[in-house]
Amino acid sequence: MVEIDVRQGDITRLAFDAVVNAANNHLWMGGGVAGALKRAGGPEIEAEALSKGPIPVGEAAVTTAGKLPARYVIHAAVMGQDLRTDAEKIRQATRNSLLRAGEIGVRTIAFPALGTGVGGFPLGECARIMIHEVMQYPAEGSTLEKVVFVLFDEAAFAVFQQEMDRQTGQK
Repeated sequence: MVEIDVRQGDITRLAFDAVVNAANNHLWMGGGVAGALKRAGGPEIEAEALSKGPIPVGEAAVTTAGKLPARYVIHAAVMGQDLRTDAEKIRQATRNSLLRAGEIGVRTIAFPALGTGVGGFPLGECARIMIHEVMQYPAEGSTLEKVVFVLFDEAAFAVFQQEMDRQTGQK
């Protein structure tokens, strides 16, 4: 079984095999998590991402991680040019990020709350969808050992932790 955890912190500082970027389908890295990853990791991440896009909304593409401590960035396209998202796009982007991680032999992966910043999707619903999707991911035959949801602020962390406890029956 894949270990799942929730942490408060800065996703750009984690030395995981992969970190997930909340992306648009053209893979431009402007604001939010994408902007933070680009500032910390360098413009080469965006240059490589742009060479792989556009991709369908709900899909994910892999790049190297530039100067980030992670090895890879998995760009999860949760929205198109309209910068809007919904539950199905978040579900698909989460699932496809996990699939890409498996394809490249990742053991540890960190996710932000997809679609809740620029995309404006409700945080609680995002937590429910993403945690459920990770719990449904088959560990059998996968290299994936640990998935961590990394939330930048205390309020987002609390929402994800509460949902994690609810889905795992811990509280």
